[in-house]
Amino acid sequence: MSGGEVDNLLTPAEVAALFRVDPKTVTRWAKAGKISSIRTLGGHRRFRKEEIMSLLQEQSGE
Repeated sequence: MSGGEVDNLLTPAEVAALFRVDPKTVTRWAKAGKISSIRTLGGHRRFRKEEIMSLLQEQSGE
């Protein structure tokens, strides 16, 4: 991954803060297929910033 791609990825904790939920909830959403995630080499989940921002806008009704 290039540096630009990494800048566009969010951790579960960052996504959780945006939605005001627990990070474990974000992990459950990813496992259920509600949001897509990318796995790092270490096996950690990362989420595309564009997709998360789009979901936030849908949720807020904009």
